[in-house]
Amino acid sequence: MAHALAGIGMTSQRTRARMIDRLREKGVQNDAVLAAMAAVPRHVFVEEALAYRAYEDTALPLGLGQTISQPYIVARMIEVLLAGRAGLGRTLEVGAGCGYQAAVLAQLTEEVYAIERLEPLIARAKLNLRAVQEFRVRLKHGDGQLGLPEAAPFDTIILAAAAPRVPPVLLQQLALGGRMMLPLGTSEQVLCLIERRPEGFVESRLDAVRFVPLLSGIE
Repeated sequence: MAHALAGIGMTSQRTRARMIDRLREKGVQNDAVLAAMAAVPRHVFVEEALAYRAYEDTALPLGLGQTISQPYIVARMIEVLLAGRAGLGRTLEVGAGCGYQAAVLAQLTEEVYAIERLEPLIARAKLNLRAVQEFRVRLKHGDGQLGLPEAAPFDTIILAAAAPRVPPVLLQQLALGGRMMLPLGTSEQVLCLIERRPEGFVESRLDAVRFVPLLSGIE
């Protein structure tokens, strides 16, 4: 059994290294982001039957109509949020899912708050984060569109689901100098970066993407 587990670990390390090489080839250059991606064992966060595909550059189903995001998109969003900054600061993730992206974020800041509307996913995220010994993420079962006012303001807000418009409550919870990244749109979606500057909010639209929709309420 020990030899089998060692083999799994070695295979994971090799496939993780190939994933990082692919991210570099696709244009992700920030060494801190690449190190964060390399540090998190994605196979722990996917369905057991799909573990062999964990390091492919693709989204994978989690059940309940949700997915674990494509590694490139995770790295791309975080790289844009981190560009020119010493760190992410106090971070809110809307749509924690299985906990994977929160674990990556936790490599880059000490304060990660992750909110998820589906209780079964919160339970799974807790188990996954415990399995990888990641205790810096604070998970909350709640409506992500309402944010987390008790922990605001946030230096960084990242959404893992697409909104038809920017949720105004989340704008209010973004600190001055902070950045928010979200997929914006319905049938056609783009990554949208919002920066809160002294003169107001500045929006930049980036890559075309495909995310599950941001829904209200809790289940």
